[in-house]
Amino acid sequence: MAAVAVTGARGKTGRAIIRAVRDAGLDACAAPRPYRFPPVDAVYFIAPNLHPDEPGLVEDALEAARAAGVGRFVYHSVAWPYCPEMPHHLAKAEAERLVRASGLDWTILQPCAYFQNFAGVIGGDTHAIELPYSPDSRFAFIDLDDVAAVAAGMLADGTGRHRNATYELGGPEALSVAELAAACGAHYGVPVDIRRVHPPAGDEAADQADGPGPGSRLAAMFEFYDTTGFAIGGGVAGWLLGRPAHALADLLAGRSPADVDGYSEPDPSEFDITEARPKTLG
Repeated sequence: MAAVAVTGARGKTGRAIIRAVRDAGLDACAAPRPYRFPPVDAVYFIAPNLHPDEPGLVEDALEAARAAGVGRFVYHSVAWPYCPEMPHHLAKAEAERLVRASGLDWTILQPCAYFQNFAGVIGGDTHAIELPYSPDSRFAFIDLDDVAAVAAGMLADGTGRHRNATYELGGPEALSVAELAAACGAHYGVPVDIRRVHPPAGDEAADQADGPGPGSRLAAMFEFYDTTGFAIGGGVAGWLLGRPAHALADLLAGRSPADVDGYSEPDPSEFDITEARPKTLG
């Protein structure tokens, strides 16, 4: 059985990836930091949100993967990484460059923003949204479970067709938060209130010492969302899934994005690293 080590396994993305990988019939384990990988077939790399040195983390993980004899490296990036207005996206663009130059077989996934960012409203648990950008900006929100299904299907595919490929993953519709709120309000019969809030202030000390700090990076992202939105294409996700990616109507009809939060943190002890035997994944 093929095996995958997942970094960032405690977060909602990591939990969803591990669940989908196991559902696809593969073994999966949570990878510790500093990065040390068992003899697995592939590493699925997820960085902490807004990390000040994501390229450095990726470089460390690539070195650890090579040292462990791992042949496949999948990098969880972001849509539109080459975007000067968003410094943390540019950091992911540099990390992508390192992955492509690593000498490993690689695949890069570039998802848009998740529907899970509004899980409470979509699940009917809350009827208010605090938003630091225009509610009329449009996004190609994607279901995190769809992203995880793409990742698992790609890792389980032995044909090699996903080797050295980059995939931008968006949902099937360009949707504003105002439209999302209206649809949720109509579905549950309770209006959803949207309140504009100020984005976080930048941290001048962090900016001067290490480049843009977390507050500045968030503020830059929200300013970009406010003026431009994030409505990427949705065709690639559908092609990889073999069906249309889930739309908001699908989630309201019963695929609650809050479901992923019920998945417990993976236990690395469940994975016996002495028994894993690497073999090539496509």
